[in-house]
Amino acid sequence: MSDNILEMRHITKTFPGVRALSDVNFEVRRGEIHCLVGENGAGKSTLIKVLSGVYPHNDFEGEIIFNGKKVTFGSIHDSEEAGIGVIYQELALVPEMTVYENIMLGHEIRRGVTVDVPEMIRKTEELLKRVRLSVSPSAKVKDLGIGKQQLVEIAKALSRNMSLLVLDEPTAALNEDDCDNLLDILRFLKTQGVTSIMISHKLKEVLKIAETITVLRDGQTICTLDRQKDKVDEQLLIKHMVGRSIENIYPPRTSKPSDEVVLEVKNWSAYDPKLGRKVLNNVNFHVCKGEVVGLSGLVGSGRTELARSLFGNPDGYVVSGDLVFKGKKQRFTHPRHAIRSGLAYATEDRKRNGLILIKSIQENISLANLQGVSKKGIIDEELDKQSALNFVNSLSIKTPGINQLVMNLSGGNQQKVSVAKWLFVGPDLLIFDEPTRGIDVGAKYEIYTIINDLVAKGMSILMISSELPEILGMSDRIYVVANGTITGELDAKSATQEAVMRLATQY
Repeated sequence: MSDNILEMRHITKTFPGVRALSDVNFEVRRGEIHCLVGENGAGKSTLIKVLSGVYPHNDFEGEIIFNGKKVTFGSIHDSEEAGIGVIYQELALVPEMTVYENIMLGHEIRRGVTVDVPEMIRKTEELLKRVRLSVSPSAKVKDLGIGKQQLVEIAKALSRNMSLLVLDEPTAALNEDDCDNLLDILRFLKTQGVTSIMISHKLKEVLKIAETITVLRDGQTICTLDRQKDKVDEQLLIKHMVGRSIENIYPPRTSKPSDEVVLEVKNWSAYDPKLGRKVLNNVNFHVCKGEVVGLSGLVGSGRTELARSLFGNPDGYVVSGDLVFKGKKQRFTHPRHAIRSGLAYATEDRKRNGLILIKSIQENISLANLQGVSKKGIIDEELDKQSALNFVNSLSIKTPGINQLVMNLSGGNQQKVSVAKWLFVGPDLLIFDEPTRGIDVGAKYEIYTIINDLVAKGMSILMISSELPEILGMSDRIYVVANGTITGELDAKSATQEAVMRLATQY
């Protein structure tokens, strides 16, 4: 039997107006952990959709060899039957169902005509042990953290006796501990004969886990690196991914913030009636004009709750305290009130709250500022079109045109559309919640450059991020949040990851 569990030969996939994959060759050795990297729009997800049967065999050129045999998948079911499991960034779990119901969904164990629940629970317990997850099979998925949900998804794939596990950005929404745990699981599964392919933009994780790395760029295979033979570091990967060297991913900022306070929050608290508890407690901070203020903390610390409570309070918290914006005491009761006053919020969840996926790029960009493309209350189509074209060009959004549906863009390009939407509002202060989640290193550099340009022009940025290097590299000052309160303020020039984590874990 061949050393390769998978060979994808001369894969070409074309969409209207764009060639997503061009003569791509991709080989994976049996029993290895293989990472697939590249910029957004490089073709990584398209290649995996070809492999998984999302794009059936008659919808692309080339051939797939799996376990030594040529295969033709007409559907996802066909690839799963062959032993290929794909876990996407957006988990395919049913929140209201239990862990065992999710894991066994679609292939329930039956005794005669009835479902054998005790046997399914027993089988689920075995699978949970394989992924080292200690939860009750009868727990509802909605009650689990995102890291545990990720492991349930892996257990679900293993329940179908997968020999090849593909994970598309599995750590994008995880904190550092959950990331390390997931990588340990992949190493453990390797000892049990499971081959893994992992797509990731986090190059440090790639270098931690990968035995082999394949780089795609512009729909083509650039290189495959064997870690045992090749000397591989972040700079080499970046050079292959973007076609050029990026010596410092955090571009230096030449502008300096003024002393003028744009936003001041005093004794801010928020009670969530749904949870029956406080999510914010006596928060105090300020942001100056032309300043980037980083908001750091562990997932669940209250960072996003703070942002949303300030931005019109769409979650219906019972809030108290003072919000002073541009010198005026405010209490925004709806997001549109905040927007009209010059406060914008780019959400961390672009697909659910940030964009309308079934609408075009043009429609999404003007969504929050229709007045900006209207004359006498009527949308000026030419002005709307030109505004969209300007942002597509300035943000390097990869698309065949501004009429492309957002759902057809890669994750990173969707994020750029979300950024464009809020830049078009022209806010005085922009809250960026996880601005580079799911974005490759080249696109990150572009976003960071945009941030620098914005603050140089006098805009203020409140940046929420789970990536400590990003917080340290881009902020002027840093506030750390833990358990709904601010535990400390740091000057970014002298701050360290250790100092931030110390404050983030005080509670």
